[in-house]
Amino acid sequence: MNRGRRNLKQAASEQDFTLEECQSIAQVVSLRGSNQIEIMDAKGENSLALFPAKFRESMWIRRGSFVVIDHTGKEKAQESGSKVTSIVCKVLFFEQIRLLQKSPEWPEIFRDAKPVPADESSQIPMAKQDGEGEIGSSDESDDGMPPLEANTNRLRPFGVQCDAETDSGSDSDS
Repeated sequence: MNRGRRNLKQAASEQDFTLEECQSIAQVVSLRGSNQIEIMDAKGENSLALFPAKFRESMWIRRGSFVVIDHTGKEKAQESGSKVTSIVCKVLFFEQIRLLQKSPEWPEIFRDAKPVPADESSQIPMAKQDGEGEIGSSDESDDGMPPLEANTNRLRPFGVQCDAETDSGSDSDS
C-alpha cells in the first residue's frame, strides 16, 4: 500500500476530530457519477458536491452515508453558475457518526437518521449494533467479521437447474 493511501486510511480511522468554520456535516442523497454526489446539508438544502479522486479506490459511499464537506467557495461557485458547490473532505464511518450524534456539532435535521456504514469493513452486525441481545450463542465463530449479504445480482437461486441441461444428457444416452 502506498504512503498516500495509508495516510488517508489512518486519517479516516481517527475517532475524534473537530469541524472547522468552513466545514459542515451532510448526508448523501444520491450518487450522480463522474465523482459528483448530491448531498443534503444541515439546512435541508440539496446541492452537488465533488467526491475527490483520492477517495475513489479506498473509500466507498452510498445513499444515506454522512460526509464532512468544505463549502468555502460556495457563493463564488453559485455566482459563476457552477452546480458543484462543495467538496467532500472526509467520509464519516459508523463509529465516528455515533460519537458525533452525542455532540452538539451534530445537525438537528439528522437526529433521527440511522447511520449507514460507509464501508463494508466498518459494518457492525445488527444484533450488536441495536443492543437487542444475542442471536446465537456461537460468538466465537464470528471472529468480528460482518454478516454476509445476499448477492442481488443473481437472477436464479443456486439450487435451480435448467431443464435443457437434463434433457440434453438423456438424448446423448439414446
